[in-house]
Amino acid sequence: MAVGRGRQGPEAALFAHHNARLRPPLTLREIAEGTGSPAEIRRREGEAILAALPAGTLAVALDLGGEAPDSEGLAALTARWEAAARPLAFLIGGAEGLDPAVLARAEHRLSLGRLTWPHLLVRGLLAEALFRAQCIRANHPYHRAWRPG
Repeated sequence: MAVGRGRQGPEAALFAHHNARLRPPLTLREIAEGTGSPAEIRRREGEAILAALPAGTLAVALDLGGEAPDSEGLAALTARWEAAARPLAFLIGGAEGLDPAVLARAEHRLSLGRLTWPHLLVRGLLAEALFRAQCIRANHPYHRAWRPG
């Protein structure tokens, strides 16, 4: 679930490329961007996210302050989330970030690192990271664990 409408361009192509490799692929649900002051935007977008989130869903908020695992760590997290046998939703905020109510609802906060990424680019980065995690779990050579860190 992501705030903002995807447009044609490199960000959409990046997401489409990596999402097509995922099994199963992600289903993208877009939430309209809010209007008003930054706090009002976060509140409105947060309400829309929470209203669209099905009950019982394991929610993972993409948040700068969240846990920033390496690729192997993300693979372990995805295994744990899969074992929970619940629907899973990744929550990507808009330009103003996620509302505190959304962060409170999330059962996990995941960071893609300490850099701030454009919210449309986060879709593609997340899809690639999840594909890499699937490859790690399947012992596929896509991820080169031998490379020095």
